[in-house]
Amino acid sequence: MKEKQNHISGEAIFKASMFVVGLVSIVVMVFSFDVSWEKLSDIIFKTWWLPAAVLTMWAPLYLMSAYAWLTILRGQGPCNVGLATIYKWTVTGFALNSLTPMGLLGSEPYKIVELKERVGTQRATSSVLLHSMTHIYTHFWFWLTAVAVYLVLAVLGLAKIDAALAVVLVFGAIFSYGGVYIFKKGYRNGFVMKMLRGIGRLPGLHRWSQRMEDKYGEAIGNIDKQISQLRQQNKSVFRKSFTIEYVGRILQSLEVFFILLSLGVVPLTGFADGLVLFIQSFLILAFTSLFANILGFIPMQLGTREGGYAMAVTVFGLTTGIGMTVSIVCRLREIIWDAIGVLLMRIKG
Repeated sequence: MKEKQNHISGEAIFKASMFVVGLVSIVVMVFSFDVSWEKLSDIIFKTWWLPAAVLTMWAPLYLMSAYAWLTILRGQGPCNVGLATIYKWTVTGFALNSLTPMGLLGSEPYKIVELKERVGTQRATSSVLLHSMTHIYTHFWFWLTAVAVYLVLAVLGLAKIDAALAVVLVFGAIFSYGGVYIFKKGYRNGFVMKMLRGIGRLPGLHRWSQRMEDKYGEAIGNIDKQISQLRQQNKSVFRKSFTIEYVGRILQSLEVFFILLSLGVVPLTGFADGLVLFIQSFLILAFTSLFANILGFIPMQLGTREGGYAMAVTVFGLTTGIGMTVSIVCRLREIIWDAIGVLLMRIKG
């Protein structure tokens, strides 16, 4: 009984710690948001519909990710957790991903702690890891798609490739394909035990790794088994969750699309103009997110995203000022949604 109380107390301390870390990170993000009020008000009020469009479009994007997670969870067996609850945890998870260094160290344990009370520790762990794997896996395919699209445009004479851009495309293709290869192996055989043993090869961590394997080896083996079963036995569940996440990545381009549209980058006179602007938005987002994720150990990705947008827009002949405007609007949206995610941690249910 005492051990159970200590366990519950430990979980409560962890949740409270994540809440405090989230609040502190939001304060840091706000005070590091080095934009004058004149500049910010000009961006926000220049086009009245822009703030509403950028903020509200993320509600269905989070819903799609939540549904992908719920799809995986239901594919593992009976589930008594509703979509609304999963949605709340998903928004909080994205906030913790954004606000903490190496975000997965905060968001994934938090979601496991919340979910395990409903479905047990092993199933909670495997479903959260599977959803995170699927989310990251679609990023690699998203980047590969962007490289392929840009190469097609270049062949058609609609885009230019210089030496520097060629290096970026080659690196992006190799990095993304390598990620796809690693994740395919992880889906096939599981990866938790291999990761634990890999940590054990680091100086000073061998004994800790061995103790963890001795104590939790069977549970870790079961988690790896559930991970491998998703793609091998529940292919329809895997395809459905992957498709939802991948489409969500594509639709995220609408954020850049709305911002560029408000700036009058391309006057929309028909469907063709809209398609061109959306493709540009998709490529700008893809190359920016690739750069930001490579440097994902930086809390809140401070500076990496701004630099990424500034560089990405120049590929299409746009000014770095436009890139900074895009990054400012995205940063403002992120601050607001991160605050919502952190506040949702205090709402039970």
